[in-house]
Amino acid sequence: MRNSPQLITYADRLAGDLQGVLQLLEGPFAGAFGGVHILPFFDPIDGADAGFDPRDHTIVDHRLGTWNDVANISEQFDVMADLIVNHVSSDSTSFNDWKRLGATSEWNDMFLTMSSVFPDGATEEDLAKIYRPRPGLPFTTLTMDDGSNRLVWTTFTSQQIDIDVESAPGSAYLDSILNAFSSGGVNLVRLDAVGYAIKRAGTSCFMLPETYEFIEQLAARCRTRSMEVLLEIHGYFEDQIEIAKRVDLVYDFALPPLVLDALYTSDAAPLSEWIKIRPTNCITVLDTHDGIGVIDVGAHPSDPSRKGLLPPERIDSLVHEIARRSSGESSLATGAAASNLDLYQVNCTYLDALGNDVETYILARLIQVLLPGVPQVYYVGLLGGRNDLALLQETGVGRDINRHYYTPHEILDALETPLVTQMLNLLRWRAEHPAFAGKFELVARDIPHELVLQWVNNDADAQVSATINLSTCSFTILDRIGSIEMTRTSFMSDTPA
Repeated sequence: MRNSPQLITYADRLAGDLQGVLQLLEGPFAGAFGGVHILPFFDPIDGADAGFDPRDHTIVDHRLGTWNDVANISEQFDVMADLIVNHVSSDSTSFNDWKRLGATSEWNDMFLTMSSVFPDGATEEDLAKIYRPRPGLPFTTLTMDDGSNRLVWTTFTSQQIDIDVESAPGSAYLDSILNAFSSGGVNLVRLDAVGYAIKRAGTSCFMLPETYEFIEQLAARCRTRSMEVLLEIHGYFEDQIEIAKRVDLVYDFALPPLVLDALYTSDAAPLSEWIKIRPTNCITVLDTHDGIGVIDVGAHPSDPSRKGLLPPERIDSLVHEIARRSSGESSLATGAAASNLDLYQVNCTYLDALGNDVETYILARLIQVLLPGVPQVYYVGLLGGRNDLALLQETGVGRDINRHYYTPHEILDALETPLVTQMLNLLRWRAEHPAFAGKFELVARDIPHELVLQWVNNDADAQVSATINLSTCSFTILDRIGSIEMTRTSFMSDTPA
């Protein structure tokens, strides 16, 4: 994987189709990105969960293009695709075959029911232990074609049917997807919702010891096809540190709320403490197609004595401040106010979470790209997108507030703004500067509102040292390559002052 920023985007919502994504990467975004995470482009892209409920995970939705289009992108850029591990669409051929034929279906062992995990029945205590990122129990009543009723396991929505990944058909299903990825030029695989994949009676059914074993096995299957693995799990920070030892890459989901907290409070302490212990084999993000995580900085969900990166009262203040700075818009898209409910995320664009303050936003992005890991930038964040209240009202899905459909005209207009000018200059600087191939240091400071981040590459005789003032939301960068040393206080120009 290239040590340069990645774009994360839906093909249709940004560029119309896969060819359009390549045209943007080669055109106005040239030099800013070494890779792209194309959010689900499978058949169909517009199901119950914006493509995360594939009917056929091995087929590219014809409205976006073909596997050849994916392969064309991969000739120049790293390409990441989602392996949706935990579930398939209720419209899938395999599920409907099982619904019709029951025990005689070749897919009978693939789909999880309550009795699959609890063959002897479940007590109230058993059911109360199950962890789910939605309210209620993870079961949906299904009427089979013979008239009998079954309780199918549905961790997320009733249209997303959990599969038994340990069964022969479930395992073969995952292999068929990996084979399609490999032949299509995908070299990075994001394991979506894998933390819920293994279920055991009497447990939380989330990130069990058996889950870790399964992740290691699945990662090995990816590597035999020359694909690296990114794990997607929201959870307690110590678990994230442990998980990072077992896979190629993890997300730094604690970073987005910690950066907001630092900018809101002018206190660098919690962010600095995380920088000292965080995994470095990570994808750094501030925004994604999902919301801003809260569970990632909180106490352990089943053991409050294991404290989080932020205390509960500070998390409450963070959520309230996001709502205040977004003029209440985040509240319209979060929790009980919106469907597709997430208990652990605040839905809002990152720019709106910062009150549409462009300079503060660029400062947040600077922190992101300075930390060890590969920075990944969401298409709405790249273009300075604002909360899409019209789309939220149309769909009622909270996360759609940050999933805007861009027209070509909107993209052209965005490219002329100071925000996008600074974003692209910042990303090109991160992609090209030789210091970022060296060693990172968090420089100790006694000033609570300052953060000093430094990179030194002795082999290339290059150095970057950034002093970030959280009180004034300003920065100074000492930028040296060889004998040439410059100072930068802005990214409006691609050349330091």
